[in-house]
Amino acid sequence: MERSVSARLAFRTVANTKVAMAIAASRNAGYDSFEESLSVVAGGEQVPLTEVADHHGGRFHYMEFAEPSEVTVEYSATVTGRAVPDEVSLADLIRYVRPSRYAESDRLLPTAYAEFAGLSGAELLRAVREWVNGELRYISGSSRGTDGAVETLLSRRGVCRDFAHLAIALLRSKDIPARLAAVYAPGLSPMDFHAVAEAYVDGAWHVIDPTGLAPRESMLRITAGRDSSDTAFLSTVGGSLVLNQLRVTATVNGDLPAEDPAALVALG
Repeated sequence: MERSVSARLAFRTVANTKVAMAIAASRNAGYDSFEESLSVVAGGEQVPLTEVADHHGGRFHYMEFAEPSEVTVEYSATVTGRAVPDEVSLADLIRYVRPSRYAESDRLLPTAYAEFAGLSGAELLRAVREWVNGELRYISGSSRGTDGAVETLLSRRGVCRDFAHLAIALLRSKDIPARLAAVYAPGLSPMDFHAVAEAYVDGAWHVIDPTGLAPRESMLRITAGRDSSDTAFLSTVGGSLVLNQLRVTATVNGDLPAEDPAALVALG
């Protein structure tokens, strides 16, 4: 499978702003080919970038702006082949079963045990996916950046990150390691960066998309972590910025794969 992705960002910073950006597709030894380009320009000059390795093949690109700046980012990548699973560590299995900022599994434990009593493994994954999909409405712009799984369940609506956070929290409540993955998602409409859940069952990580908005087989990982606090595509680590433009594309060479929500699928 060949996937082509791109992102264009434009933002304005104040003085002394430091930015961490996560928009580059993750690198993986299983890909047959991996070609990418990244350009960051401010005031007509290329901005120096520092690439920082993150978990699960993800990468941050770090940059600093001493003066107020108008910044334009252009990223593109073409990837062929399928990813091989990354090595699973005991630390990951511990980290991803704990409650986190946006996936408050401790608070949702009674809900998880009431709704999914007696379920485990792949059967539990399918049940959680179907339940979240049925309980929430996808409404663009309906949630705040501070909303976690509990607030999402109370409001019964959200965007992809909210669907993923609720699924992650419910799975962790049942002692299933689960994490959030930021992806490029061919077939997604409207096109944007996309967030899905990954859960560890039967010795492997499997992707769950409770929104059902794009086929999982063609998704391309950007990064993964405990929740969206680990996977934001743009964040400041000093100073502040205003995002003025975001445009994302993601396509496959040929037809999109058929999606079977009940199938176990690994991010590739």
